[in-house]
Amino acid sequence: MTSATPSPLPTRRVDLLARLAQPVQYDLAVIGGGATGLGVAVDAAARGFSVVLIDSHDFAKGTSSRATKLVHGGVRYLAQGNIALVREALHERTTLLHNAPHLAQPLPFVMPSYRFWETPFYGIGLKMYDALAGKAGLGATEFLGKESTLKCLPTARAEGLKGGVKYWDGQFDDARLALALARTAASLGALVVNYCPATALVHDNGKVAGFVCRDAVGGQEFTVRAHAVVNATGVWVDGLRQMDGEATGRPVTAMVAPSQGVHIVVDREFLPSDHALMVPKTADGRVLFAVPWLGKLILGTTDSPRQDVVREPLPFAEEVRFILEESARYLSRAPGVQDIRSIWVGLRPLVKPQDDDGDNTKSLSREHTVLASRSGLVTVTGGKWTTYRAMAEDVLQKCFTSGLLPEKPAGVTNSLSVVGAPQGKVTHRISDAQGMHSYGSDAPFVQALAGQSSELGGGLTEAMVRFAARYEYACTVEDVLARRSRMLFLDARKAIELAPAVAAILQDELGTDPALQDFLALAPQYLHVPA
Repeated sequence: MTSATPSPLPTRRVDLLARLAQPVQYDLAVIGGGATGLGVAVDAAARGFSVVLIDSHDFAKGTSSRATKLVHGGVRYLAQGNIALVREALHERTTLLHNAPHLAQPLPFVMPSYRFWETPFYGIGLKMYDALAGKAGLGATEFLGKESTLKCLPTARAEGLKGGVKYWDGQFDDARLALALARTAASLGALVVNYCPATALVHDNGKVAGFVCRDAVGGQEFTVRAHAVVNATGVWVDGLRQMDGEATGRPVTAMVAPSQGVHIVVDREFLPSDHALMVPKTADGRVLFAVPWLGKLILGTTDSPRQDVVREPLPFAEEVRFILEESARYLSRAPGVQDIRSIWVGLRPLVKPQDDDGDNTKSLSREHTVLASRSGLVTVTGGKWTTYRAMAEDVLQKCFTSGLLPEKPAGVTNSLSVVGAPQGKVTHRISDAQGMHSYGSDAPFVQALAGQSSELGGGLTEAMVRFAARYEYACTVEDVLARRSRMLFLDARKAIELAPAVAAILQDELGTDPALQDFLALAPQYLHVPA
């Protein structure tokens, strides 16, 4: 295992923008700072390419901070017979757990059985899951009796319980992993800048040659030139594709049909266990999870079509009702609306079948799609967090086969630890309440800052906020309370309470407006339960 950097790099925005202003032609420019775009930046920089990445908002502001927090091989794909996809995801699961052990770890799941046929039926499928994982397996699948099931899930509904099946997958902290990838790319020489939206694409003789972007904080515009430009904007990829099509006079067919997933967070007392509960088939055929995470319990998720692609989607009333009602079928004490600590929604970029619109399209798996337009704009969308690294390799391969970059060998990120990955054994669990453990080997640097003994609340210290401002690209109160700390996603009321103190520290560190009022307007949405 190689280490990306032994100490944190400063992320002063004035320095980042000064680099962005330099008249440099990069090998690769990435638009989009979610899981996929950051993975591409890390892979390209690790192979020795010069790389720049921008994001219109904060890193992982969109879908990539709103996952179900699972690192998984995709049990449901076994039933569909998609063995290749499961194998790929299981391999990537192992790689991720190995390269970011402080942010991604194994987690045991239990499927409770309330019909006699469920334990053998699902158990046999999960034994196949074990077989596909092989040496990459995290633990053997076990058939459980009623007593053992209740030991793992002490608040599961005992009435009618026949037994259960225990299997292993993984969980992680998505936003902090995204941040670690941004910092890893930077440690390898890449320039990564948040709050810098692309406003136009640059074309030379009908070919994409870069983009124009604008600093959302100060308003300065920059023109960035690159041999290859990657559109990794998730559910928003069609906006850039349309921009490309208009410039080249070619029609563009929409790629993405967004779907939204709702997650509800409640206190751990509703399932006081280090095991997750998984229901493979609910009343309407969906999957239900109850996952312990950072001291709370996540209930979800839904899968509802959505026509728009807003930055802060709100849940539909029927989605909240579905999650609470299904939870009541499996928990002895069901949470109600009054028990919700936070509720958040993520948009999934589901890829539509592509008509022949002049793009050279290749679907690399049922999970993600990479295509290159005639102008050379490389677009990637779909997929899931678990396979972000494999997606990055596919994107670079598309750059090679399209003649945009000279080919260099793949596999360099297989054993590349992210920034902060500790070298010794990790003793904490992602299910534990948030604290210093998420910093990994950076913890001593955090603890050396002023305010380490000054806790603001919920495990967040003054020193953590200062570290976020100096080394983690944080510009606003939301950056700190939603993605550097996960407070907004865990307990929105507590986040509102801490916001003024966080704003004061950011003001002291950065000397710019930390957008406190914007956060105080946003945070109540995470408590919004539609009637």
